[in-house]
Amino acid sequence: MAFPVEDIIPLIPQKPPFVMVSKLLFTDEAITRSSFTIEADNVLVKDGYLQESGLLENMAQTAALGAGYTALAESKPVISGYIGAVNNFEVFGLPTLGDELITETRIENRIFNVTVVSGKVWNRGELIARCEMKVFAGSE
Repeated sequence: MAFPVEDIIPLIPQKPPFVMVSKLLFTDEAITRSSFTIEADNVLVKDGYLQESGLLENMAQTAALGAGYTALAESKPVISGYIGAVNNFEVFGLPTLGDELITETRIENRIFNVTVVSGKVWNRGELIARCEMKVFAGSE
């Protein structure tokens, strides 16, 4: 597959209306980058702003995009996961309708079925959110 990947639905376990990523821009063994355009029908938009929970979910789904891309490249199934812990979650601004977010996750550590991921979200070139999360990989 060449980047960007626009058909991201096969790469993540989430399905509409709970999809918080639009395109896979890049992924390798440690880093994944996505874009996400905020639309009015998004379930985590309130009063024209994507809420903090949407930013957190966007980072988690960006990590899922990278894992899904790798799984499919290795002819393995895309598996579900869940956020087990979030540390140092900081939000510096909420994006509005029509904004295109650029999100980057980095795998910091992997132990058994737990992956520690750091995430950052930019809007119009400015960092608007960051955190570290532990993602637990579940069975299909």
